[in-house]
Amino acid sequence: MTEKMINGFIYNPVSPQLVLDRDKASRILTKYNKKVFHEVNMRNRMIKKLMNTSGYFWIKPPFFCDYGYNIYLGKEVMVNFNCVFLDVCPIIIGDYTLIGPNTQIYTACHSLDYKERQENKEFGKPVRIGDHVWIGGNVTILPGVSIGDHSIIGAGSVVTKDIPANVIAVGNPCKVIKDQKNVSIQSAKRI
Repeated sequence: MTEKMINGFIYNPVSPQLVLDRDKASRILTKYNKKVFHEVNMRNRMIKKLMNTSGYFWIKPPFFCDYGYNIYLGKEVMVNFNCVFLDVCPIIIGDYTLIGPNTQIYTACHSLDYKERQENKEFGKPVRIGDHVWIGGNVTILPGVSIGDHSIIGAGSVVTKDIPANVIAVGNPCKVIKDQKNVSIQSAKRI
């Protein structure tokens, strides 16, 4: 069942293995979220029991996810307070990416047919976020979305479709408002 879920096929979320996997993640995150902020090394050791990482990272508590093993963090990634990652499919986050507080990344999908929802039929779509991306606070990223390298997603946006590299995108639904290949701090203050 786990393999079907990760690969985006229809699966049953109440299968015994998936229930156990979510329970394991919940136990680790309960401990993680109760630790005081200065315990950086302990926190990273705990979260590495769940996630796939390739370097140093910061995840500020509280943090919530379904499984953890479908989350792939690049190096120097920062996830701010109170983020939720529903990782039934892979969530891949590139190097040097910043994710603002209260951001929610969803890979879980439900059928539009109420009978199938009643039968616990679910599926997922992966989310990919490139290198050097800045996601503002209170952003929602929907299943199947990719965000290109160096892009900025404005606070409060709902990302429903792919966002190309090197742009600034905002809104609900999130839309590109500016090409930003050469944006400096001074020009960013004017946006």
